[in-house]
Amino acid sequence: MRSFTYERATDVQAAVAAVSTAGAKFISGGTNLLDLMKLDIERPSHLVDISRLPLRDIEELPDGGLRIGAQAVNSDVAADTRVRTRYPVLSQALVSGASGQLRNKASTGGNLLQRTRCPYFYDTAAGCNKRTPGSGCSAIGGFNRIHAVLGASESCIATHPSDMAVAMTALEAEIELLDAKGAVRRVAITDFYRLPGDTPHIETVLRPDEMITDVILPPPLPGRQLYRKVRDRASYEFALVSVAAVVSAGQGTINEARVALGGVAHKPWRSLDAEAALAGRPATMTTYRAAAEAALRDAVGQGDNDFKIELARRTLCRTLAQAARSG
Repeated sequence: MRSFTYERATDVQAAVAAVSTAGAKFISGGTNLLDLMKLDIERPSHLVDISRLPLRDIEELPDGGLRIGAQAVNSDVAADTRVRTRYPVLSQALVSGASGQLRNKASTGGNLLQRTRCPYFYDTAAGCNKRTPGSGCSAIGGFNRIHAVLGASESCIATHPSDMAVAMTALEAEIELLDAKGAVRRVAITDFYRLPGDTPHIETVLRPDEMITDVILPPPLPGRQLYRKVRDRASYEFALVSVAAVVSAGQGTINEARVALGGVAHKPWRSLDAEAALAGRPATMTTYRAAAEAALRDAVGQGDNDFKIELARRTLCRTLAQAARSG
């Protein structure tokens, strides 16, 4: 690990100002950043500790939604009665996302910004455009079992690792950002993440002089919410495929649905095509299969990960069927 300087931010505005300098990065729980620093992948010259800023609250909003502070730790969000009752898909995703120890440290903002777990990103001897722009993508033509089948490019086929972000995508969350001048902007989570294109190292629309302060959850849609995660082992493992679904159904018909996939793309993947294939259709396996085909219509395997396409279809069908039974 390289040497660095450290400061503990005393207020939100001071924190944003401090991180605006070259080489500075925020640190909160550090559950991802510290590992990357030890491996010489992240090389900050200055760390700004924001873990003690007053951004831990989970607050009711007048419209029935929730405001979750960026420093709220994952375990607190997952256990919050309002989250468990009104946004169970988020609680389920958080519990499936990491060990209890990590959930007790990892922050909401940090979870949104965690880096890919592509093994070539972690191997500094390998080519990785996300780590070193212009060095190539060793996963293309390499061992790519865990890699993307949707939204990838010739520069990068890595996937986003967050379970929480997939659930928040299905919930249509918005992310509040504060800049060094005190201006606040709100970005839909579907617009917050970027696809790799030619610049996979630029992963979000977050600017260098901004920080995440809150996540806004709108009033929950009617219906049942479910998060299903398929992984190689049941404990502390990243998703091969995951599905977050919100399904409103009655009298054998699906009224509306929200569908997001994880483990298949560079960002949490909201499938508007699947949602359109579900709305107003019979709550039958035929409908679910049609939605799954729509969601994976543009999927492209890279060899080792070809199985993910069918796995994603089946996982989506099973999740929709379970949600619709009580939706």
